[in-house]
Amino acid sequence: MPENTRLGGSIDQIDLEFVEREATPRLLMKLGIQLHLAGLSLSNTVSVLDIFGVERARSTVHNWVHKADLQPETGCSPDHVAVDETVIRLNSEQYWLYAAVDPDTNELLHTKLEPVRTNALAHAFFGELREKHDVDDAVFLVDGAAPLKDACQRHGLDFRYERHGNRNSVERVFREVKRRTSSFSNCFSNAERETADDWLQSLAFAWNQLI
Repeated sequence: MPENTRLGGSIDQIDLEFVEREATPRLLMKLGIQLHLAGLSLSNTVSVLDIFGVERARSTVHNWVHKADLQPETGCSPDHVAVDETVIRLNSEQYWLYAAVDPDTNELLHTKLEPVRTNALAHAFFGELREKHDVDDAVFLVDGAAPLKDACQRHGLDFRYERHGNRNSVERVFREVKRRTSSFSNCFSNAERETADDWLQSLAFAWNQLI
């Protein structure tokens, strides 16, 4: 996360409805989820829990994060939306990460991980974004990527080409995502794309809590 941020937000927003017979106190489960998504590795998160007398495997914490099914809040009405796509690697595979950011708040509005880069997938991403947020009157900031411009045109959205300025917000987000997927690649060890996609949406939730 940005260097000047602190662990913010409320762990009460983490829903543990998935818990059935978990021996770990719920407050410590929420703490473990929040710490990992805030930037602690799974190993360091487990070490913190150990201070409270709770011994858990790294895979257990990872499963908590996955099962909590955290998502960025819906219903935002931004004036501008910065959209971009970038390549990230999970294990030895290459994927395309699509992300939309409100440049005024730096909040992540929506993310999607795809195996390839096509006009159809970009169009689907914009469709999901419009379902989650009130963005039809927003100005979309895109770079020279043809699929993004094509998707804006097909959805009838106002967009403009911008390489810097307000688009820097989405670049900062991508730098953090790449750092996290590189530093904590054990999160994705032998994981399916859907699992990684869920984790990235949880990261988006945590990012919005921290900014």
